[in-house]
Amino acid sequence: MSFGEPNNPYGQQPQQPQQPQGQPGYGYPQQAPQGVPPQYGYPQQQPAQPYGAYPQAPQYSQAPMGYGGMPPLAHWGWRVLSRLIDSAVLLGPFYLLSGIGAAIGGSEGSAAATVLGLIGFLYLVFMFFFQIYKEGATGQTIGKRAVGTRTLRESDGRPLGFGMAFVRQLAHFLDGIACYIGYLWPIWDSKKQTFADKVCSTLVIKENG
Repeated sequence: MSFGEPNNPYGQQPQQPQQPQGQPGYGYPQQAPQGVPPQYGYPQQQPAQPYGAYPQAPQYSQAPMGYGGMPPLAHWGWRVLSRLIDSAVLLGPFYLLSGIGAAIGGSEGSAAATVLGLIGFLYLVFMFFFQIYKEGATGQTIGKRAVGTRTLRESDGRPLGFGMAFVRQLAHFLDGIACYIGYLWPIWDSKKQTFADKVCSTLVIKENG
């Protein structure tokens, strides 16, 4: 016993345990590998895609003339099927409304027939540009999405963008100018391209096998 100091074991302050260096603890970042900045807080989750949202187009890495990283090219039959679906989506409601307007036409129903014809025409214009927008943004129209094909740039495998997708639609004039031979060209062409595809440097690939 020493004099001058109270012999009080309860008066001693316990020492705080030292946390091993580099071990994770509350308020401390997880230890990261050398060269990687530490991560603080809870891991962030990727935002969920809204239900029913149109899927984003995947980016394919393509080598010129080798199609490296690209899915197989869509054969002629898939292209025809997607075209038929797009035509039905585009023209079906237009002809239906026009037919109803013609059926109820006459002096008494002329106003209703005009309204139906105008609605059909507006639908036709809207759906035409909507299809171009979707093909430019994702590579897929409604018909291409249904059959699993996609239109991409030949140079890098990316979607065309609205401007080039619109130009490609105009270039289909070349496919039909000579007895529609351009639409048949993918049957024997090595890249399965129409004349419009060759002018715009685009490929149509087949996903899902």
